[in-house]
Amino acid sequence: MTRAAVGAPAGYELVPDLPDVAEYRRLRERSGLSPKDDAQARGAVTGSWAGCHVVHARTSSVVAMGRVIGDGGWYFHLADIATDPDHQGLGLGSCVMRHLLGVTDQRSPAHPYVILLADPPGRRLYERFGFRESAPRSVGMVRTVVTP
Repeated sequence: MTRAAVGAPAGYELVPDLPDVAEYRRLRERSGLSPKDDAQARGAVTGSWAGCHVVHARTSSVVAMGRVIGDGGWYFHLADIATDPDHQGLGLGSCVMRHLLGVTDQRSPAHPYVILLADPPGRRLYERFGFRESAPRSVGMVRTVVTP
């Protein structure tokens, strides 16, 4: 794993890979995303097309992350864009977005379709990177499966 400080605010390091399973789970919960078990987290970390995380240099803590899932052809979905609440408002979300979109732009074929589901706190961040609501032409939908 190579660390790069390019685009990271002072005192932080961008790591162009996803964190380990334990850190992924911890940051999801810390940032308010739904908790995932080890198997789910392992699948997310190993099955992503691209990802990155940001480390706070002083504490070596993982404080932000994001990933891209997709088919490698034309369809890409940004997911798990998360920042530790103690480190929000410092540009870490923008750092993650710049990296993920840069990788997608460089590695994808022409005219990729890049989507995400925006929760209210992240909406302004995503709009700064050119994302817009797709409604009424299309709307996001979700199906939750309840297993016994």
